[in-house]
Amino acid sequence: MSDAPSISLDQVADHASAVLKSVQTVIVGKDEPLRLVLAGILAGGHILLEDLPGLGKTLTARCFAQSLGLDFRRLQFTPDLLPADVTGSLLYNQKSGEFVYRKGPVHTNLLLADEINRTPPKTQSALLEAMQERQVSVEGETHLLPNPFTVLATSNPVEFEGTYQLPEAQLDRFLLRVSFGYPTPDEEWEVLQRRLSRRAETVDLAPVIDAPTLVAMQRALENVTVEDSVGRYMVAITAATRGHAQVQVGASPRGSLALLLASRALAVLSGRDFVTPDDVKGVAGAALAHRITLKPELWMRRIDPAAVVADICHGVEAPQTAQAPTYTVPQ
Repeated sequence: MSDAPSISLDQVADHASAVLKSVQTVIVGKDEPLRLVLAGILAGGHILLEDLPGLGKTLTARCFAQSLGLDFRRLQFTPDLLPADVTGSLLYNQKSGEFVYRKGPVHTNLLLADEINRTPPKTQSALLEAMQERQVSVEGETHLLPNPFTVLATSNPVEFEGTYQLPEAQLDRFLLRVSFGYPTPDEEWEVLQRRLSRRAETVDLAPVIDAPTLVAMQRALENVTVEDSVGRYMVAITAATRGHAQVQVGASPRGSLALLLASRALAVLSGRDFVTPDDVKGVAGAALAHRITLKPELWMRRIDPAAVVADICHGVEAPQTAQAPTYTVPQ
């Protein structure tokens, strides 16, 4: 999208704050997970929302699409879903006597891949090229996807009947994995109150920005400063996952890259144009937990990979940054 305007980092913070406030009018009590989802979108990555049914995963995706002014499509992944149902296929046009490409639902700005673990690996892999290369290949022809393009996928981590575990190559395509968790009683009552006050089941949010503005915001993140010491801190955390006593397979260098991209976005959301160690620790669990494999004996003890990542962050000495804030986060 070449006509995207050029904007400053403080404008990015203004827009991001407005988007977040818009989504928070619907999603109650999940401020930190919502910040992580928005950080992932700003970083140009894909997000896996892994949690139990009924905790707002689908609603979150729809609210972000509306507030960001993006074209949105929802694709329900089922055992009988075919790769062509995702990428599109060639159809024969009787008038012209030629095969014409019919675009699949992946041709959108924000794709909600609902219950992605309920479809076979062959269909799951149809998203691999789209998520990594921002294009799809059908019958030897390559078709570019719109810009911006983000996949928000949902997955149920508890129910395994009729599901297909995502392979490591698929999980690695997700920049962040985010969970919401159950609301508190007060938060749950707030959900009911808001439902009563709006007198309707569906929620429609007015666009805060549009697709070209989001592209400009993503480009502006390249101006966020990352000191060498902070960059090496990211590398040290990722490397520590490979030698941890509870980890069988550690994160690849793509984990370090995920820390870099997501922490830059989180820094802007926090009102800074530079990354601090706190930003790195703030995204470490979401960026690395799904990239490590724990030792088999820990599965029976239900050890959370995010807790292992938190332990690693605690054990890696954080550097002192010399940068100072140049603008304040919008109120």
